[in-house]
Amino acid sequence: MISQLSVEVREKAFPGADGKPRTVLHDVAFRMAPDEFVAIVGPSGCGKTTLLNLIAGLDRSFAGSVRIGERHPSAARIGYVFQSPRLLPWRTVYENIALVFPGAPDRAAILRLLDEVGLGEAADVHPARLSLGMARRAAIARAFAVEPELMLMDEPFASLDEATAERLRRLLLALWRSRPSAVLLVTHDLGEAVELADRILLMSNAPGRLLADLAVPLARERRGDRAAVEAARMEIRRKHRALLEAAMPECVVAQR
Repeated sequence: MISQLSVEVREKAFPGADGKPRTVLHDVAFRMAPDEFVAIVGPSGCGKTTLLNLIAGLDRSFAGSVRIGERHPSAARIGYVFQSPRLLPWRTVYENIALVFPGAPDRAAILRLLDEVGLGEAADVHPARLSLGMARRAAIARAFAVEPELMLMDEPFASLDEATAERLRRLLLALWRSRPSAVLLVTHDLGEAVELADRILLMSNAPGRLLADLAVPLARERRGDRAAVEAARMEIRRKHRALLEAAMPECVVAQR
C-alpha cells in the first residue's frame, strides 16, 4: 500500500515562444493518504496534466518535490491512465497489458482482469477493432495490472457519451474497491469528481495554483446513488459558487 503522497510544486515553467519561461504551475501543495481518492478539477490549460506528469516522475524539471513516503516516484508502482488509451495497435489487448509486467506476465491474472472489465472475449483482438469505450477499459485494466500504489488518471472518460462514461465510472469504483490504492484523477467535470472522489482539489486558471481543498459530502457507499451524487454536487456549488465561478465558470453552468 502507498505511503503518504506529498506534493510540493513551487513553480513549473516551460520555455515560451519568445524564449522566456512561461509559468504553468505555481504554489501547488497537497498530501494524499493511502487508499484515498482525490480529484483535481480545473479549467483547460491550467496545468493539470503537467502536474500528473510531475507526480509520475516523467518530468523532473521543476522547483519543489514529490515523495511517496520517503521515495521518489520512480521507486514506486504507479499506474497511469492517459487522456488517450495509448494501446499499441500491432499488439492484441492481452499483449498490451502483458507489456507492463516487469518479468513474465501472469496470463491467468490478466485474463481475470479482462473479464472484470468486460473484455474477456477481446483478449486476442487488436485495438483497431475496439470501440473507444472498450479501448478505455483496456487502458484502465493495464493500469490496474501493475498493482499500483498510486493510480494517476488524466480525464479517462473524455469524449465518451454520458451513458458509456457512467458505466466506466462505476467500473472504476468496483475495481478500486477490490484493489485499493491511492487514486488521483484529473477532470474538468465537477459532477464526475463528486461521484468518484473523497476530496476535490480546485485549481485556478493558468498559471495553475491550488485554490481550495474541498471535502465531498457523500459517503463512499452512496456513490452509485444518482440522486445522492446530484445533491452533493449542488451542495458544493451552493457553498463554493463564488470560488468556482472565479476559477472555472464552466463547472458551475455545466449540467450532466
